[in-house]
Parts: sequence; C-alpha cells; structure tokens
Amino acid sequence: MRVLLVDDHQVVRRGLRTFLEVQGDIDVVGEAGDGDEGVARAEELRPDVILMDIKMPGADGISALRKLGELGNPARVLIVTSFTEQRTIVPALRAGAAGYVYKDVDPEALAGAIRSVHAGHVLLQPEVADALLSQEFSGGGQGRGNALTEREREVLTLIADGRSNREIARALVLSEKTVKTHVSNILMKLDVSDRTQAALWAVRHGIGAPPEA
Repeated sequence: MRVLLVDDHQVVRRGLRTFLEVQGDIDVVGEAGDGDEGVARAEELRPDVILMDIKMPGADGISALRKLGELGNPARVLIVTSFTEQRTIVPALRAGAAGYVYKDVDPEALAGAIRSVHAGHVLLQPEVADALLSQEFSGGGQGRGNALTEREREVLTLIADGRSNREIARALVLSEKTVKTHVSNILMKLDVSDRTQAALWAVRHGIGAPPEA
C-alpha cells in the first residue's frame, strides 16, 4: 500500500513514517505540511491511502478532502487527528473521509486502520462511532427503514460492509446501473447524503456489521 502523510507537524510525520516503514506491506511515498500541498502530492504520487490531519495552516483537511473529491482522486483518506468534537468529525466524513481515528491510537491499531480503509471499509474508533451513531447525526428512527424494499435492504447491508457498486452488482447478480439506482433510492428514503451516512444508519439499526475499530 502506497501511503501519503499530510500533517503540519514534522515530528508527527517523522514518527508516523518511522513506524509505518517497518510494516512489510506499507510504503510511505511522500509527505505534505498542509491541505494544498497534500492535494498536489496526492495528484503527483497517486497514493492508495492518505493519512490526513484536520487542522492545518492554510487549507485544512476538510478542504483538501473536498478538493480531492472534485479531482476524482481515488485515494482513501484516513483522518488522524487530535480533534474529537462531532462538529469536525461529521464534516470530514461528509467530505469523503473513509475513516477517522485519534492521534493517541495504538500504533498497531493504526496500521490495521490503514489496511482496513485500503480494503474499502469505513473505519471509526469506538468513540467516533458513538458520536456519529447518535440520534442527532442519524437524523431519524427505524421508521425510515420500513420504506426500503427487500432488495434495497440487501444493497444497504453490502454498503455497510464497505462494498463498492461493482462488488454489490457481482454479489447480487445485478448490473452496476441497477445498483446505482438502488443506492440513490436508499439515500433518498433514509434522508442521508452519502454512502458513509447510509452505512452508519444501517449499523445503528442492526443492518450490516459495525464500523471497524
């Protein structure tokens, strides 16, 4: 896995690089000190996973996430930050982050988080999951799930498992176009804006596996 480190503290980047470089399956391909540089390096290096801080001088992590999305950069972004407030967690996930962990995470757990995000899963520490699975964030109760068809529930289960549209299509023997239609209907019926929120809603209501920690 090719990994890019984006953090404004050089000592943090150095510590991450030192640890990750002893992992046999992780190759740190570059570093950046702010969001703008991170986006530029991501476009240049095309990493598989980006470890990104939230608060940085200039462009912050959320701005960088949005820019990466606009550019269609395929890198999976794992937020690694000391900020624990829901007001920073939610925008990061809505901007496209594939995971969110705190900087005090155990080093081995961080390596596992990188592998999990690379595999396509939504990765949240337990404390983050607790914040996001609150009634405030989920925005509704089980009643919305009653509007889902049986097929939509099957698709939602696979979304919660971190499957892509192509993987869902193969698993359910459907065309990708049909899966996209089901996903759009699910987002509309659950009144959520993206797949991450749909996955979190599913877990809260007993559909699919919990986000990994």
